[in-house]
Amino acid sequence: MKSKLLVFAVFALSTFVVAQTNITVGTVIPVTLHSSLDAKSCKPGQTVTAKVAQDVPLNHGASIKAGTRVIGEVLSVTPTEIALRFNKIDVAGQTMPLVTNLRALASPLEVESAQLQMSGDDRGSTPLWSQTTTLVGGNDVADRETGVVEDESGTVGKSVFAGAWGVLSQVSSTPGQDCRGAVEGNNQPQALWVFSHDACGAYGFDVVISHAGRSNPAGKIVLASTNGDLRIRSGSAMLLRVTSANASLASN
Repeated sequence: MKSKLLVFAVFALSTFVVAQTNITVGTVIPVTLHSSLDAKSCKPGQTVTAKVAQDVPLNHGASIKAGTRVIGEVLSVTPTEIALRFNKIDVAGQTMPLVTNLRALASPLEVESAQLQMSGDDRGSTPLWSQTTTLVGGNDVADRETGVVEDESGTVGKSVFAGAWGVLSQVSSTPGQDCRGAVEGNNQPQALWVFSHDACGAYGFDVVISHAGRSNPAGKIVLASTNGDLRIRSGSAMLLRVTSANASLASN
């Protein structure tokens, strides 16, 4: 009897947590790749995994925790192009479906640069939380002591420790680029980790995002090399954005 009650309690708690995890359209999920994507070795159907880089705030005070696994698969491969999608996320011990598109991609070197102090005699030698760093893909500067993120126009977000160091900013569109600002009224600050609020595209790679997955076929992300064989190293960062999620998770 006790074992049945325990199982029921665990199930009820899991159901409650999932119900509170309301992943709305437009939510940005920053992730790092677990393994490399190499056009020489990738195969269609191959599983691709990544982990969430900082806590992602959701409705009702809930969040997707840093370290949460996001799962995808390779769809097709040529020597200069890889098509993939990220379509599952582990929440409260359950794997839930979702549809995502790709807003930005950064190499491990770009990620490292965004985590180092931008100037001074002790550049790169002081703890991360006492540094002022320039974020990937724009002019945003994060001061981890004051908690302010700003660009030339003023304050655009805040630096936070949310499972890991990162930033919260409202994403914006930039003239001449394809990335959007708020989507379907979801204009709350988004978890951007090492990226600027207007980051859009690929940084540190000879790669373009030839299809981001926003339009049909929704969720299909196509990365194309501009200089020979295509390889995206493990530790690369991505800004995924939720296009739709499972009905049990989202109010779309």
